[in-house]
Amino acid sequence: MITEIIRRTGAKTLDFLEGVGAVFILLWKVNKNARYLFRDRHYFIRQMREIGVNSLPLISIIAVFTGAVSAWQAAYQLKGFVPLDYLGAATLTAIVIELGPVLTALVIAGRIGSSIAAELGTMKVTEQIDALESLALDPIRFLAVPRFFASLIMLPVLTIFADFIAVIGAFIVSNYLLDVSQNAYFDGMREAFIMRNILGGLAKSHFFGASTAILGCYVGFQTQGGAEGVGKSTIRAFVLSAASILVIDYIIATIVF
Repeated sequence: MITEIIRRTGAKTLDFLEGVGAVFILLWKVNKNARYLFRDRHYFIRQMREIGVNSLPLISIIAVFTGAVSAWQAAYQLKGFVPLDYLGAATLTAIVIELGPVLTALVIAGRIGSSIAAELGTMKVTEQIDALESLALDPIRFLAVPRFFASLIMLPVLTIFADFIAVIGAFIVSNYLLDVSQNAYFDGMREAFIMRNILGGLAKSHFFGASTAILGCYVGFQTQGGAEGVGKSTIRAFVLSAASILVIDYIIATIVF
């Protein structure tokens, strides 16, 4: 019994390490093919539109309620201890460091990471990727590179947009429901506007975008088993992306903050 448990644990560990190695090999191949990005810019622009522009409505809804609930919860915790004049500083810091980058990345992981895995997985099981290879066309160049760099660039842009919308949502709650004056709220924000916090949040979003795209591509390229396999790959891509986002968030927060 114990021997069987050790054997299974060892096999799972080896599978995990093999998967990590395969992801980094794919990442190396993507960066190797980055020189074709300008030549294939129409694919790149199409992915930027899909990842960035088409995600704005969902990001807006998430961000405005993120800001609203952060202001409400901050007021609940500060009341009786710290004047609510500091509410703007507290909400801005929480939004730009943690809530904006992480929640935006999780939304993109659900919308884009799983979509990438489903697209590439469908192409894999229907042998479209094999057809590209038979025509001497590199699937990584035409499928992975545009998605990876579009996600790498657009996620920080979406994070900036989400931060702005969340701050507006927090202001509405603070001003109209918590009776914090406009001057007090924005004065507190001005004092808490520290460039290291802004850049740290944007640095997180760069890594979040890279991990979401590369894991989506990896899972898509590994898909097997027809329609059922595509469904499993979609779920797996989101789970792996969400887990990587939280791990990266902890690592960068430890280093930067």
